[in-house]
Amino acid sequence: MDWKGDLLMKYDCIIIGGGIAGLQASIQLGRYKRSVLLIDAEDGRSSLCRKYSNILGFPNGVSGQELRKAGRRHAENLGVSIRKDRVKAVHKNGREFTVYTVGGGMFSGRNLLLATGLKDHIPSIPGIKPCLGLSVYVCPDCDGYEIMNQRTAVIGSGNVGASMAISLLYWSRDIIFINHELEDISPEWTQRLEAENIEVKMAKVKELHEKEGNLNRIEMKDGKSLQVKKAFLAFGGNQVRTELAVKLGAEVNEKQHLIIDPRTKMTSVPNLWASGDVAAHSELVTAAMGEGSLAAIWIHKELLK
Repeated sequence: MDWKGDLLMKYDCIIIGGGIAGLQASIQLGRYKRSVLLIDAEDGRSSLCRKYSNILGFPNGVSGQELRKAGRRHAENLGVSIRKDRVKAVHKNGREFTVYTVGGGMFSGRNLLLATGLKDHIPSIPGIKPCLGLSVYVCPDCDGYEIMNQRTAVIGSGNVGASMAISLLYWSRDIIFINHELEDISPEWTQRLEAENIEVKMAKVKELHEKEGNLNRIEMKDGKSLQVKKAFLAFGGNQVRTELAVKLGAEVNEKQHLIIDPRTKMTSVPNLWASGDVAAHSELVTAAMGEGSLAAIWIHKELLK
């Protein structure tokens, strides 16, 4: 628990999620001299990505780990408190929120910002994680450029994988779809794959062979291998981490993303805010930064009332 004297300390804002959106929001609020607690379980997408290549000022790329480390240092220098923990419950009493963590913490805040993102459906195939962001990708808008005119495998499932394979034709005409989960592909998608001469392999992947994150070969469980240096993952079933907000009565859309005011980033629950992929599924680091900053600005305005 956070105690100030004999009273539970009340933060101006508690931020759940210490990825890019959460850190950027904490920095902006710190520059307003607001009292901020950021709680991070350290298991988000930015903790896995080994290279972002589409961020202003980093022409050679920057890893999620580097961004997080720099962001945490920046935030802490502005007085932001950062706690490694996982939130298990949130209660709202009037205008105040009480946050309970797995580690036994209890914290109170006037505003609550959710920057919990989403959890990618990434199968436990050896070799995937060392390659994420370097030679294996999940977001074509972010990293389609990285496969320009190169032979690329889509490791995925059914129609979701077929859709990814078709979308990547913008960047390369040499696409192979490995239907790892052996899911049925609809006649419509099958027709499109055939029309574009995309080879479909119905095979389970055993391992991705890589060196320092650079993919060179995909080994199947049937003993066959595919020589390829780039791959995209497309399984669907990503989990949007909105459960805490939903329990507070926040509205979500048909894809389970939080519905927020496009200007202020406030949810349908007063003083409950959201930024990053938990709200708008852009998957872009730069978008998450902007949304984090905007949410912080409007949280500050709310606190001035």
